[in-house]
Amino acid sequence: MRTTVAVLGATAALTAAQLGLAGTASAASTAGAETQAGQAAANCPIKITYLTKFYVDNNNWVTNGGLRFGLKNSSKKVTFKDVSLKVTNTKSLRFGKATVTTRPIGRITQKTNQVVKIAAKTLKPGKSAAFKVSTHMLRTDKYEVKFEVYGKTTDGKKWGCAVDQGTWGTVKH
Repeated sequence: MRTTVAVLGATAALTAAQLGLAGTASAASTAGAETQAGQAAANCPIKITYLTKFYVDNNNWVTNGGLRFGLKNSSKKVTFKDVSLKVTNTKSLRFGKATVTTRPIGRITQKTNQVVKIAAKTLKPGKSAAFKVSTHMLRTDKYEVKFEVYGKTTDGKKWGCAVDQGTWGTVKH
């Protein structure tokens, strides 16, 4: 038996301060996982991707290999260097094994039961760096992760996105 978990899926645009990921929950109707990309402001073509629906088993482990997070370069021209996404648990999750899902783009550079970080040397236009991480949910009704994104343009300058990219989580049944 598995439980459907619907995640807050609507996104707000990046501001100079943060990307707020909040909205209304919806019930999962299929047996797969769906991803959603956060919207980026005009000065930041990097989008955060994450699951909007997933399932947990009887022991509160996320099925199908765990939660998935990533970055997508939505620019048509700009390449970014040294891009990384850090996902930090702030409420009710424990991370297990992390695996890159976009080989050869990206590698896991930090992994604990509280933090997973993926980095890509180069993120070309339209490309993604993503990972899945086996996840145990201590509570299925309330959880949260925090995002941090870093990167540089090809000429070595940091781009205009805020480092604190907001949070994702909180479930309604």
